[in-house]
Amino acid sequence: MTAIGLLFGNLTAAHYENDIAADNRIDALRDKMQVVEEPRYSKEYLDADKRSIANAIQVFFNDGSSSERIEVEYPLGHRRRREESRPHLQAKFDGALQQVFDGERCAKINALFADEAQLRKMPVHELTNLFARD
Repeated sequence: MTAIGLLFGNLTAAHYENDIAADNRIDALRDKMQVVEEPRYSKEYLDADKRSIANAIQVFFNDGSSSERIEVEYPLGHRRRREESRPHLQAKFDGALQQVFDGERCAKINALFADEAQLRKMPVHELTNLFARD
């Protein structure tokens, strides 16, 4: 996952496909990587009050220089960053819908999910029917 991020600048579901996995640059980068456990991360992951999903990365270059060490205690999507995650999740949801449905169906599904009261009243079979392809 780290090699993919360094090579492509992000990580998407498409990066798990065979054609990407066959990219020799991934294994070349992985061969240069060192993964070191940070005991505090493991401890705080198990701490029920924190449930931190911390990680850090630092890149060392052949000339002896290095990037700064970047640490993220609570990644996007963690319960402590839930509100911050919503626009990203909505964009991801919209993109997935648009790959399958026309604009009218996407708008109908989004409108339903924007109205929690209506969504809760809807019978499950009607909800699942919205996601069935015609």
